[in-house]
Amino acid sequence: MRIGAHVRDESDPIGFGEKLGAEVVQMFVVDPQSWDKPVPHPRAAEIVASPIDVVVHSSYQINVASTNNRLRMPSRNAVAQQAAAAAELGAFGLVVHGGHVRSDAELAAGYENWRKLFERQQDKGGFAVPILIENTAGGNHAMARYFDSIGRLWDQVGDFGAGFCLDTCHAWAGGEDLVGVVERIKGITGRIDLVHLNSSRDEFDSGADRHANLADGTIDPQLLAEVCRTADAPVILETPVDGVAADLAYLREHLG
Repeated sequence: MRIGAHVRDESDPIGFGEKLGAEVVQMFVVDPQSWDKPVPHPRAAEIVASPIDVVVHSSYQINVASTNNRLRMPSRNAVAQQAAAAAELGAFGLVVHGGHVRSDAELAAGYENWRKLFERQQDKGGFAVPILIENTAGGNHAMARYFDSIGRLWDQVGDFGAGFCLDTCHAWAGGEDLVGVVERIKGITGRIDLVHLNSSRDEFDSGADRHANLADGTIDPQLLAEVCRTADAPVILETPVDGVAADLAYLREHLG
């Protein structure tokens, strides 16, 4: 099982991973709060050659579900650009949040917009790396907060080879029980390509996306280890940086 963490310094992601003893790292290829276009990474050759695997997280403002053209169109472009940049680093995927719409009346259009993302890119030869759609924590009109919503989303994108990233904090905060979560989500998507293993600072069904270290959060750490054990996928910690080493040590101890 490959276990690692999100990089806190994109200038030297492999160095960060080596210090942690990680088998996999996650990184951004642009400022996550920006619409910047990716530029070549100065350590690209080192990243590609390293035995440490890499996955890229897309920037946060992307919302391909949106019915607002001024948000949806740049979001589609950003996904394609960041997927291409991820491929240049040898990454195994690009994580993209499920996004949201503004009302129940827009939900059907939101799911259709996800399908159009893949349809339009298919006409251009497809994405440079797999797109891993991540479940989200809050919002009443989210595409991927509740598992029944993810089912509706997968009806639109499953045939295009979309991947899935399971975030444990997001599922917990979103009101989805983590007991048996792997079997439930695989029953919907048929796959889990990546786990974001995070505890939560908040109680179940809070709708709040606030990550906590495994020993400090409201989710039973043994339950989180069980998610790792059963998911059969790479695991990335996005927990507060001061406790990441302890989180990795806990997982290695409990996963044997």
